[in-house]
Amino acid sequence: MGNTVWNDKKKFIWALSILLLTAFLITSSISYRVAHESLTEQIELNTLPLTSDNIYSEIQQDLLQPIFISSLMAQDTFVRDWTINDEQDPSKLIRYLREIQNKYDTVTSFFISEKSRNYYHSSGILKTIEDTEPEDAWYFRVRSLPKSENYEINIDLDSANKSRTVVYVNYKVFDFEGNFIGVTGVGLAVEKVKKLIELYQKRYNRHVFFVDREGRVTLNGDKYNGAASLQTSPGLDKFATRILTSPSASLTYLRDGKTVYLNSRLVSEFKWYLMVEQEEVEAEKKLLATFWGNLVLSLLVTLAILFIANMTLGRYQRKIEQMASTDKLTGAANRQVFEEYFYQAIDKAKADQSMVSVILLDIDYFKRVNDCYGHNIGDLVIKTIANILRNQLRDQDIVCRWGGEEFVLLLPEIDLSHAADIAERIRKAIAERKIRVNEHEISVTVSCGVAEYKANEKPTELINRVDVALYQAKDSGRDQVVLSH
Repeated sequence: MGNTVWNDKKKFIWALSILLLTAFLITSSISYRVAHESLTEQIELNTLPLTSDNIYSEIQQDLLQPIFISSLMAQDTFVRDWTINDEQDPSKLIRYLREIQNKYDTVTSFFISEKSRNYYHSSGILKTIEDTEPEDAWYFRVRSLPKSENYEINIDLDSANKSRTVVYVNYKVFDFEGNFIGVTGVGLAVEKVKKLIELYQKRYNRHVFFVDREGRVTLNGDKYNGAASLQTSPGLDKFATRILTSPSASLTYLRDGKTVYLNSRLVSEFKWYLMVEQEEVEAEKKLLATFWGNLVLSLLVTLAILFIANMTLGRYQRKIEQMASTDKLTGAANRQVFEEYFYQAIDKAKADQSMVSVILLDIDYFKRVNDCYGHNIGDLVIKTIANILRNQLRDQDIVCRWGGEEFVLLLPEIDLSHAADIAERIRKAIAERKIRVNEHEISVTVSCGVAEYKANEKPTELINRVDVALYQAKDSGRDQVVLSH
């Protein structure tokens, strides 16, 4: 029975553990997912677009100025008159270009005449544009732009300084009748533009870069470590078409195991897309830390609950085992448990040829006690007898309530003679004990049968012999000890 109770206890503990851990895991996961989705929505729909708007506003101040300057140059009456009048005295145009460059702090300013194909620069006439020269292809590309598009922006080497890369704004120039007469514009150093981008990144703690209509990355800061195009960016490649076909987009993708939030916006003046990225924010890390913290706390709570449950179950188990193995009235072993101890003692005696003795005793005339004083007093007498028995025996001896007023004593490693002395001592101690209840004084006696285990004897035969000895003691006048030889 003990093993059955123990197995049931283990099953209960395991079931409770799984139930608690599953409940905590599901609760923590749901809480984390809801908080994460809320944070993601906040970043995608509010925080990141707002940052993108702010950067866009600053771009209008910082990077769109060259477009405005080029537009003014293309509309300037001096430039158009000078070109129409056969480009006389080139020094005047060169001085004009130099003043534009100095006034607006550009790295270059230029004008190419459609008629002469001369490349006028703030430092002089650099060269003549040739339609067969690959590096001059940009001019013919600008010239061929649709009427709705008056300018383009491209990144190229500085014509006056091949070691420097420039962001050019190339603006078409028309005469007063609307005829194409050339291309003018200014240029910004890429390094300057990169510094502006890095300034945005530092100010808003975001990654900022630009891509053109084909998805190529055109401008970025020094710390940019992404791919050369959207189509080759891991995780972002599947969103390339969506970004390039929409004036703005907000999305989330994974890069190197981290969540990246991205907001794209078409800067129509540049014909480029402004890309603003944000990796996992501290709030997300805190959410994840909180999630794992909740799991650890859940584990600790589970262990605490299991510890308390184990203690409680252990207490109940011991109580159940005690109830199952002991007599409720006296606390002595019951008949079922006695049989286990009895057979163990017999097996041990067989194995090492040791001695085992048994005493069976019965309270004399116990029915009279119940009839005269009531069952409550009778129970008190039985409990008193049980206490006397325990006080007269060793710790390894077993006291068992065998029946209503019968007790059996198991005495390991005790021979018949020694067992007879013990039985006599018990008989005498009980006879001398006076039980006082209110004004009554009750005395009882016991009859005892004693037997020692014989080699090769069956356990039932030993019990039968000691039972016969007890009845002989009763038939002989009670209050005596009879031995079974």
